[in-house]
Amino acid sequence: MRCASSILALLLGTLAACSQAEPEVVVPIGPPVPSESLTQAPQVPEPVELSTEAADMKAEILRHAERGALRSLARLADKQEGFISNVGGQDHYEFWDLLRRTGVDPNRKIRELFLEPPGEREVDGEIWFVWPDLAAKDSRDLIPEKLTFVERRRLRELIGEDGIARIRAGEGYPGMRAAISANGRWIYFVLGQDGED
Repeated sequence: MRCASSILALLLGTLAACSQAEPEVVVPIGPPVPSESLTQAPQVPEPVELSTEAADMKAEILRHAERGALRSLARLADKQEGFISNVGGQDHYEFWDLLRRTGVDPNRKIRELFLEPPGEREVDGEIWFVWPDLAAKDSRDLIPEKLTFVERRRLRELIGEDGIARIRAGEGYPGMRAAISANGRWIYFVLGQDGED
């Protein structure tokens, strides 16, 4: 028995000597590191480049608007197939003249819209350039939380808190906007929600 306990002690001693491995290196764990995409500065979207035809139509609209020629602007709109300027289908000149008499000058508004950057969207296989660019976004992408801080500020300046509430309720861009197709057709110049639906 003494022999067995001696052998056991010898075996345990040998095992202890052999198993003295290097101590484990513990790497201190710090705060989680965000993915690389979250650590990059937000990328400014590429500016939308108008087609030649759309740029020509924009220039023609601006020529009339800068002269304050509401009748000429209305004649240009009348030449555009399916052009939309108001909900009731009223004559474009009569509608714009009514706006002007109530303090909203369409010539000034279209000039202001064209100072904004355009957005681009595809509608029924056709490319539309839309002013302002925020009006080109789908309603689900216009919710302020999905926009950059700069876009949020611009959205608030363009449509106010009431407009943002309408977007949260599921509507598209509710402010004044204009669109020209890539082939140079002036599609709409509207105050409200009826231009793209």
